[in-house]
Amino acid sequence: MRDRVEIAYALMRIAAGFLFLCHGLQKMFGAFSGQQMPPATMLGAAGIIETVCGSLILLGLVTSIVAFVASGEMAVAFFLQHAPKGGLPIQNGGELAVLFCFLFLFASAYGDGRYSVGALLRDRGRTRTPA
Repeated sequence: MRDRVEIAYALMRIAAGFLFLCHGLQKMFGAFSGQQMPPATMLGAAGIIETVCGSLILLGLVTSIVAFVASGEMAVAFFLQHAPKGGLPIQNGGELAVLFCFLFLFASAYGDGRYSVGALLRDRGRTRTPA
């Protein structure tokens, strides 16, 4: 049972990290029919956060830290961009921001998971013999 949970978590983490990375690449480079944003703007800063955090979440490296940052970015995005348009996410188009926010909050609490680059590096460090 535990292994199925770890596999499901890894798939969720990878999918969410990939989608978040894609949003960052849209803002940073205009990829996927996006618009490139200057780095010194709020949307440019969001693009940097989404690209870096999305990549690290996708790989499962320092997930607790970067997922917490990504969760915070999504909370800020919701309250600055969506909440002024209406109270509920379904009214203001903020569903994706809310989902990412809570998904990344969970990932922050859960960490890298068993199937991640972070776990691979930790396991590799434990199997080394001292020189």
